[in-house]
Amino acid sequence: MTTTAPSSTARRSRYRWRVVDIVVAAVLGVAAGLVFLAWNLGYQVPGSFLQAALPGLQGLVNGVWLFAGVLGGIIIRKPGAALFTEVVAAVVSALVGNVWGGFLTIEAGIVQGLGAEIVLALFLYSRWTPTVAVLAGAAAGLFNGVNDLVLWYAGADVPFGVVYVLSSVLSGAVIAGLLSWLLARAIARTGALSRFASGRESTARV
Repeated sequence: MTTTAPSSTARRSRYRWRVVDIVVAAVLGVAAGLVFLAWNLGYQVPGSFLQAALPGLQGLVNGVWLFAGVLGGIIIRKPGAALFTEVVAAVVSALVGNVWGGFLTIEAGIVQGLGAEIVLALFLYSRWTPTVAVLAGAAAGLFNGVNDLVLWYAGADVPFGVVYVLSSVLSGAVIAGLLSWLLARAIARTGALSRFASGRESTARV
């Protein structure tokens, strides 16, 4: 009894959100939302080339819209951080306006954030390796690809669907997963994350 109580208390403390967690997650979400806004305009050129090369390959551009959840998750390290950050970014994109409409943009953010969140939950919010980040990004890409097939490419043939989903998964793994992990470490080295375990771990290794 005496040996398990401290462990349980420490776990609850580790999972409890602080004000600084909410603030930083919101800031990350807003910053990511601004990146989304730029990519909403810029993705069409590479996307059209990829689609012309192989229908469905345009899924490779999706990773940019998926990084917010993974980045927020591995920095904040609390249950719900990936979902919260991705949704905030989607809300920013929706409020400013885009071709997909407000509701569908937020819906996409929820779906994408859930993909990353599920992977982090499977590791009990206790493993923060590049492999976990890549898996979280890949899951966000999988959820995104399937969601797009249902909402935007209904009736597409099987080869297109397979290529699109696999491309989205690959893009999510590399851009939203690996690059977000590297970005989190770079931010931590500046000292900006000193109040987070992610920041203290990174600076301790330097």
